[in-house]
Amino acid sequence: MKRRGLFAETIVSIALVANSVQAEPRLEKNVVYGMYSGLALLMDVHYPDKPNGYGLLLIPGSGWHAPQGYDAIGLKDGAECCSSLFVFIPSLLRSGYTLFIINHRAAPRFRFPAAVEDTQRAVRFIRSHAKDYGISAERIGAVGYSSGAHLVTMLGVLDGSGNSTDPDPVNRLSASVQCVVANALRADLRSASGATISFVGQPPANAIGGQDPIATEAYRVASPITHVTRTSAPLLLIHGDADNAIPFQQSEAMLAAMQQAGAPVKLIRVPGGGHDFAREVSQHPEWPDVFGESVRWLDDHLKAATAK
Repeated sequence: MKRRGLFAETIVSIALVANSVQAEPRLEKNVVYGMYSGLALLMDVHYPDKPNGYGLLLIPGSGWHAPQGYDAIGLKDGAECCSSLFVFIPSLLRSGYTLFIINHRAAPRFRFPAAVEDTQRAVRFIRSHAKDYGISAERIGAVGYSSGAHLVTMLGVLDGSGNSTDPDPVNRLSASVQCVVANALRADLRSASGATISFVGQPPANAIGGQDPIATEAYRVASPITHVTRTSAPLLLIHGDADNAIPFQQSEAMLAAMQQAGAPVKLIRVPGGGHDFAREVSQHPEWPDVFGESVRWLDDHLKAATAK
């Protein structure tokens, strides 16, 4: 009887282990979504247990910068130390989204527009392989945090048309996304300082103290707020009003620009929230449900989305 009881316990233990393994979302690491001068651009694909047919490009925050070294941690691999974007992943997976988290070229080695070009390439790659990933090519959203919010918002406001004569069929596809969630967005880079100058690459003032017209234009082009039109992708802005890194007023300005253009937009203010408000949500039950609001926005706009 003891042997039979031990056998039964073993079977139960194996079943529990099997169930726990099945409960873990499937992860495909280091998918190459492009090559730039021999440098591989990598993404991780997170598969939900119950896919809803929608894909999301996720871009963590990094200040547009990455360490220069062979042992540097990739942007997509920095869950424990870096961007608060990673806190959104469980909610998005539970809601059925297939997630694509990318590395992109970064300063100080690579400057604007390299990171924007890489994010566009990632959307085109996802779109070209939509059937393989079980998602709709016409229903792709994007979620970003801090510098990642800047990049996904650029996807939402830029034209994104592909090059019909490009020898690479991926580059012929649209890089437009059908909706965006931007957390702690810097919408206007023209008030340049610190990491922003390093990202764009040239101070807006010249050596004799005047404005350099070429540099000034670069900061304008790098700013999502300057590209807003009526056809810009629906944009959900989430921002802590005590953010000391990127002022809340940046999202307020983007809200006003979208409203003036007649593009769908919503701003959720996190009262007392700092730059990493997403990591603080569990300590503040009085705050808005930023994860639930994000999912509702994505659901509402991807269901009705059509490719631009």
